[in-house]
Amino acid sequence: MPASSSEPAPASGGDRAYGVWHCYRHPGRESGVRCQRCEQPICPDCMISASVGFQCPECVAQAPPVHTMRSLAPSPVVTVALIAVSVAVFVPSLGGGAPLDGGGGDLVTHLALHGPEVADGQWWRLITSGFLHFGLIHLGFNMVLLYQLGSMLEPELGRVRFAALYTTALLAGSFGALLLQPEARTAGASGAVFGLMGAAFIGMRRRGIDPMQSGIGGLLVINLLLTFAIPGISVGGHLGGLAGGAVAAAVLFATEGGDAARRAAGVVGCAALAAAAVAGSVLTATTPLWPF
Repeated sequence: MPASSSEPAPASGGDRAYGVWHCYRHPGRESGVRCQRCEQPICPDCMISASVGFQCPECVAQAPPVHTMRSLAPSPVVTVALIAVSVAVFVPSLGGGAPLDGGGGDLVTHLALHGPEVADGQWWRLITSGFLHFGLIHLGFNMVLLYQLGSMLEPELGRVRFAALYTTALLAGSFGALLLQPEARTAGASGAVFGLMGAAFIGMRRRGIDPMQSGIGGLLVINLLLTFAIPGISVGGHLGGLAGGAVAAAVLFATEGGDAARRAAGVVGCAALAAAAVAGSVLTATTPLWPF
């Protein structure tokens, strides 16, 4: 690129007085405009509109990429990882490992939530049941909602705090399921997803946004209606996850900003809620509140 201090001679002696120069890329063409970056004269064919005026093609090519708010937002890595694990767990069920009726398959036998087996010390079911699904529709519906809500919440909370939120909601959902139906074999990410809906609702309210106007409120209401209207759905799992996610979100949003210690306190609060859900689940599985 020619140095910015160089300047082609004007077409005539009086041209400079009227701000007319020859384009540095096309010497035979007159120009009354300079590049805003290198200050070289450019003709209309070389003028590229930018936010600060016109620039020449060379300066545009050398300019750093423009970052928008969307491009600066972190990608929902945890959300994608959760979806990947759920899909990976589901793939073996295509051969019959997790039938729709929830009976007999190896995955259901070893991973689904079941009160008597939790009481026997199989506490991992409180977590693994949240990654097991009964059929493609069950999986697909939960994963679509997980991606939509996770893409909204994870960039705002950060990966660690979002993971804490999701884990708390999942465990609270397991607690709710065992509280109402300890003998049933239940599975699915629905409890955790309900927790994310509750978290999105709480987050919008804290920021002065009406959740009913944003669509989150309507989504939550519709899913609550389906919870009670469709037979076979774990009401306790959905309500437990919703409550756990809402409380965890309140803790996280109350500790956002400030220094790292304040934000870490939110994660500690979620860990305490998750531990309480685990303790409640084990107690409920060992001593059911309802006779079955």
